[in-house]
Amino acid sequence: MAPQIEILKSIPYFSGLEPGELTSISKLIFEKHYDQGEMILLEDDVAEALYFVAFGVVKVFKTSPDGKEQILRIIHPGESFNDAPMFDGGINPASAQAVRSVFLYGIVKSDLEAIIRRQPQIALNAIKIMVDWLRHLVSLVGDLSFRHVTGRVAKILLEYAGAEKNAEPRLTQRDMAAMAGTVREVVSRSLKALEEEGVIRLEHHRIVITDKAALKEKVEPSF
Repeated sequence: MAPQIEILKSIPYFSGLEPGELTSISKLIFEKHYDQGEMILLEDDVAEALYFVAFGVVKVFKTSPDGKEQILRIIHPGESFNDAPMFDGGINPASAQAVRSVFLYGIVKSDLEAIIRRQPQIALNAIKIMVDWLRHLVSLVGDLSFRHVTGRVAKILLEYAGAEKNAEPRLTQRDMAAMAGTVREVVSRSLKALEEEGVIRLEHHRIVITDKAALKEKVEPSF
């Protein structure tokens, strides 16, 4: 079944293309479904395709030799992952897993190269997307290198405030630890410290921000 053109329009790779061009591209797109918790890609495997999230949420992460997980990014509908190996021919740089039931569109490297040759606009879009990934990773390195763990946790809380309303995944303390580059116990201590200061309130596996301005101050310094 051909992908919905409206969804393709929402994907930054195909921004600025005419309906006829999107229809042509849709014929090269394949579809995949993954259940919650199912692995989509494994780090260091041969890269087979570029993926776009149509519905659901995907986490992209690296795993250390001792099994520690570092989440690089949470991927939402319209966003892509596994971009780099489509352009350099390398292996998967990270693993990807369905945070919840997810529906993906994909395109193999040879087909992506063919449509880029026909539609230079896609190449310009791809450059912007790769720059966005670069800026995100530079920011992540800055967080892990220079920001205190409590500041990292505060930043995550601000980014995911109102998660249920916006259909974001509800992050566990383990998820937050994997994003903040630490362990669950340290995240737990940071949350308790923020609660004692009156910045947040912990209620039955939910975190309520009670003083957003104070939480923003915890994120400083900014880079």
